[in-house]
Amino acid sequence: MATRVLVLSDTHIPGRARALPPAVLEAAATADLIIHAGDLVSLDVYDELALLAPVVAVHGNVDDPEVYRRLPPRIVVERDGVRVGVTHGHLGRGRSTAERALAAFAGEEPPPAVVVFGHSHQPLVERRDGVLLLNPGSPTDPRWAPAPSYGWLELEGGEARARLVQLPRR
Repeated sequence: MATRVLVLSDTHIPGRARALPPAVLEAAATADLIIHAGDLVSLDVYDELALLAPVVAVHGNVDDPEVYRRLPPRIVVERDGVRVGVTHGHLGRGRSTAERALAAFAGEEPPPAVVVFGHSHQPLVERRDGVLLLNPGSPTDPRWAPAPSYGWLELEGGEARARLVQLPRR
């Protein structure tokens, strides 16, 4: 049976929204694991999600000092034989957020099969050089994206599949 991983980033609560959308909370309640790729802003989001499923998270570039103290800038987790690197995507070298996210794990042995990142608020599922890239966008602040969004990762037997879920605009 696959491990279902809810993937979030750039929730910006309470700055851009007062709360996570109900659809995100419903999805979280069905997840085996939740990954948050930064810009939570406060630990309230982390704590709320942790009531629903285990959470792995990194800090972003606009998080409160308490978030910076508690969460790392990058982390690698392994589930069902799949290594997943998580970073916000604002640190390091590269012309694009995706390039910076990939660079954050350069030299990691073994390398992650999946890199999850945020920062740009632009949803993306793409393979580059054998690495599955997933930016879930933002469920609360889509900026120039077509809609608010989040992502799902399904991990099973060393394989990873990713998909995006669009939410209605408020």
